[in-house]
Amino acid sequence: MARRRLLLLLKPLDTYSFHQSNPKVLQYLDNRRKVHKDAIEFCTSILQRKSIDWNATFYNNLSRPVQNVDLVVTVGGDGTLLRASHFLDDSIPLLGVNSDPTQPQEVQEASNEFDATRSTGYLCAATVKNFEQILNNILEGQTTASELSRMSIHVNSMPVSTYVRNDILIADPCPASASRFSFRIRKDGQTSPPLVNCRSSGLRISTATGSTTAMLSAGGFPMPILSKDLQYMVREPISPEPARLRLMHGLIKPIESMDIDWYTKEGVIYIDGSNIVHPVQYGDTISVSSHGPVLKIFLPNRLLPSKI
Repeated sequence: MARRRLLLLLKPLDTYSFHQSNPKVLQYLDNRRKVHKDAIEFCTSILQRKSIDWNATFYNNLSRPVQNVDLVVTVGGDGTLLRASHFLDDSIPLLGVNSDPTQPQEVQEASNEFDATRSTGYLCAATVKNFEQILNNILEGQTTASELSRMSIHVNSMPVSTYVRNDILIADPCPASASRFSFRIRKDGQTSPPLVNCRSSGLRISTATGSTTAMLSAGGFPMPILSKDLQYMVREPISPEPARLRLMHGLIKPIESMDIDWYTKEGVIYIDGSNIVHPVQYGDTISVSSHGPVLKIFLPNRLLPSKI
């Protein structure tokens, strides 16, 4: 039997380096860097004892899709796991290790001086405390990966290469400028769905995973994590007609897609935050659906559906 192949994908240590004059903040950042470095060393020591082939790299070294491995393990937080997802298709499962979970007491003690909140590790199934046990369960086939829906985007019928795990924001590059666009939700077999015309600060669309982040903060609702629906919300609509107000927020079902016609001189599709952007211009048509390849991921037990 061929040996398993694993890629260990790491949050870079230099992400803890900032120009900062507050000595307490500097000490805090130095401690965070040390805890993360210790977590990396711990995980590598575990892998060295396993009968698997593996190598490690920092996520900023990735430039092409990950291939020829059986499992990707990230060490960092939700951001590291998110970056890894952009390089994975639906054939390679992902396990996240939260290297430095937030400590509520520490946050409380520092609250009058700075924010000591760290990554929540929402999708990370492991920490250094249980990494070896979870890894053993995976290697022995005792646990299976869940499948999270991802979003597919086309601009003028051409696919955008990045599949969206959380959400997109389509907006003018200037946050103070209004965006003008129209959208319609197409169902299979429907020839002429109604058109909704908008002037607003943009349009946000999220997957089920992304519904607990920016979408929730904007007034949306959390969705079951394994849902295949997408949720959309027009941001700060300008004087919508009362009859159209209910159309400013809703769902896009798996059998549906949304077509957005862009009528602003410039625009940007922000994909999963601000690190990945795709420009659009006046007259472009953006098509969005939940037909992207799923992301296979080992989820924390608290996120798994309850077994009856």
